[in-house]
Amino acid sequence: MANYGVALDLGTSGFRSHLVDLDQGGKILDTAVTVRHPLPGANIMDHLHFWMKNGSELGHKIFMDTVHNLISLYGEDKMKDIKKVAICGNPIQLSMFENIEVRDLAFAGKNKLKTLGVVAPDRSAHTSTAGKIGIPGLDVETEVIIPPAIRHEIGADALAMIMRSHMLEKDQTCMVTDYGTNAEMGLYHEGQLYSGSAAAGPAMEGQSIKYGVLASPGAISDVEIAEDGLWDNIVLDDRLNPVVMHKVDPITGRDVKVLDYKIKGITGTGTVSAVAMGLKSGAITLPHILNDEHRLKFAQGIYFTEEDVQEAGKAMGAIRAGHRTLMREVGISDEDVRVMYMAGASGTYVDPVKAQYCGMIPRVLDEVYQLGNTSLMMAHDLLKDSEMLDKMQSVANSISANHIMFAGNQIFEDMYVLELAYWTEGMPMESFNMMMEMQGYGVMPDIVPPKKVVRIVKSDIPDIGSGLHTMEQVGIMLEGRFDGCTGCKKCERGCPEKALTVLDGPTINVRSDLCLGTACQACELNCPEKVYQFAALKAKY
Repeated sequence: MANYGVALDLGTSGFRSHLVDLDQGGKILDTAVTVRHPLPGANIMDHLHFWMKNGSELGHKIFMDTVHNLISLYGEDKMKDIKKVAICGNPIQLSMFENIEVRDLAFAGKNKLKTLGVVAPDRSAHTSTAGKIGIPGLDVETEVIIPPAIRHEIGADALAMIMRSHMLEKDQTCMVTDYGTNAEMGLYHEGQLYSGSAAAGPAMEGQSIKYGVLASPGAISDVEIAEDGLWDNIVLDDRLNPVVMHKVDPITGRDVKVLDYKIKGITGTGTVSAVAMGLKSGAITLPHILNDEHRLKFAQGIYFTEEDVQEAGKAMGAIRAGHRTLMREVGISDEDVRVMYMAGASGTYVDPVKAQYCGMIPRVLDEVYQLGNTSLMMAHDLLKDSEMLDKMQSVANSISANHIMFAGNQIFEDMYVLELAYWTEGMPMESFNMMMEMQGYGVMPDIVPPKKVVRIVKSDIPDIGSGLHTMEQVGIMLEGRFDGCTGCKKCERGCPEKALTVLDGPTINVRSDLCLGTACQACELNCPEKVYQFAALKAKY
């Protein structure tokens, strides 16, 4: 009889997991990932809005069905032998997984929380069971290991990247960032940790990009200008290793095939590389792409638009503004940060010099370390080491953490306004620096490439076991029937993501994973009878 464990990273843009053999010291047997997050919306705030507006019961069902379907990819016959599940993620994702209070994370004001009668739950390290949490298909007594938050707004994912980087052991001032939809970042200076979270948006995960996809086989993860002037299209293979598959002229689209491999899109790191190489080569002069079609062309008909450039710029600008806000709040300058740790898929595959060019890491550094998916690694550690949960709580208790809320922070707001002007309106860097100096924030130094770059892992998920399973259809089908609905299908035609279908009845079906959620609601706005209510959608059984 086998004894299996499941390590589960609950990311803002998707879930990633390992099947682990507990009898063989935590050996990774298999890996399964989702291509999107199951809840409607493109970012963490959309997920929160849906959770609170449509109800936690529906939100939790979507979570649990997705977890069940993801684990099922390992084989239904293995479900009964899963003895432990260890999770990791930010406080919002973990709270949704447990179906506990999230409003303390949604609202910053203490008076608002007091008015609502919200009591923040205890987010210390603990264990539960599959039965209590409601994970379908597992034995009700299956142990579920839930790591601690440092503070209610600084989650287990941040703790994972701090512990995995060993940054607290450094004497130098250093910074760590997990690049994703919600970019968690930490600055360690003179024994104090200062943290923040920049709502960078989904471009860092390859979403809200024309051909954007999560890091998975067939995704362009990097581009490089070769000696012949063509751009190498570097694609993730079946084991998530980056390989040159095509050489392409991004202006004309002339394509030279190197390897016969199906390419399906561009990751967040591919997005960063496209912008960096476009700016470096002159193919991009912000905010425009300088050819007749205003597109950078990649292999197999995939292209990168001016809208993609602006979407990426908003994300990269938010990250740079976040980094520099932490520095100014601590009272240090750009040059004082000597070591940078990069976590997550975008922190693994992106070239650090390109990242500097796009503002994703400080412009003057001695050392850069690329760590991989530290959240999934920490979930795996929790399965392997019975003492790891206590170790995480001990580290969480020992960290003197100062969380800086960027929402409403004047420094961040000032900087991000200038970032938007630079990325989306073409403000010259000279003007950008002049405005920064006028506001007392100082100019950005010239780029000095890091003296040392260490890629700790070759891929975002360094060990996938025997193979990688990809879950293409994520989440559940939502359903609505509305008195007065004529079945005109204007809601269907107006859905930008083609997530909605009108059936006979009329009945409206919405795929939760494709829907943009409360940030869009074009379906509701386009209803001529004004009877459609997004908040009334229920799970289809």
